[in-house]
Amino acid sequence: MARKRTSTTRKQQRSARNTWNFPLTRTNLVYFGIALGVIVVGYGLMATGITSDPNLYLERWANPLAIVVAPVLLVIAYCIIVPVAIMKRQAKDNNTQA
Repeated sequence: MARKRTSTTRKQQRSARNTWNFPLTRTNLVYFGIALGVIVVGYGLMATGITSDPNLYLERWANPLAIVVAPVLLVIAYCIIVPVAIMKRQAKDNNTQA
């Protein structure tokens, strides 16, 4: 008679060894969403200074939102919020009682 095989298959062994968890959590994705929103607002404010009329060129770019606020928002989003979103880790519970 045939013997029943009780060992695991190679596919099961590989799947058991190669468990990989996605490193970004919900918190990271929320930070990415905030960064994306700030970037969209920054580019939207920067677009307020665009005009095709050459007579209004200097007047439109005198808009402080397009000159100061928009670049500051973009720098904050790209240099602060996005790196925080990438590097933020969840606090682990280390409540070990000795």
